[in-house]
Amino acid sequence: MALDSRRGFAKPKKPKDDSAGSTMELAPDIGPSVQASASSQMDAAIVALSRELAKLRTGRASAGMLDHIIVETDGLKMQLNHLAVVSVIDSKTLSVNPYDPNTLKALESAIVSSPLGLNPKVDGERLIAAIPPLTKEHMQAMCKVVAKSSEDVKQSIRRARQKALDTIKKAGSSFPKDEAKRLEKEIDELTKKFVKSDDELCKAKEKEIAQG
Repeated sequence: MALDSRRGFAKPKKPKDDSAGSTMELAPDIGPSVQASASSQMDAAIVALSRELAKLRTGRASAGMLDHIIVETDGLKMQLNHLAVVSVIDSKTLSVNPYDPNTLKALESAIVSSPLGLNPKVDGERLIAAIPPLTKEHMQAMCKVVAKSSEDVKQSIRRARQKALDTIKKAGSSFPKDEAKRLEKEIDELTKKFVKSDDELCKAKEKEIAQG
């Protein structure tokens, strides 16, 4: 009888059920991580879009419009914003103030060689760059670039959405159906939010271009 009761004691297969239960309980944690991952990827796409749009020249001066220019100095290639401070004097003029005056010539050469169509002039230990008005052809070309950048980013956002939905699907029966549906809906709302951000950024840039 004692032996039987010991064997009966082996009944605690409940811990295993508990551990299975705990695995089931862990499934809802998939939600926050899937959502955070999708949000992070979508946000990165919007940040990249913002950087790309800042590179496009409009008829207005912008401190960030020279950031992507690569300057070669002392055998090294560096981004212009690592070598100088760019500031806006007025809506049509930029000032480029190098950290080291010896890089002035290299900075001038890099700006002239860039596709921005700028021709800076040396003013003491700085450069002054007047922003010429955009031609109609340039405006049209810029708007096409904006449209392509917008679509590329939307595709990145949609890929992030699909990746999130695939992760939910892979969770299978370990993830409650109603929770899965709720999470899918949240991912769709997130997608709409970032697609809207994309549209707003691009419309603002197109308006800026149109104003010349």
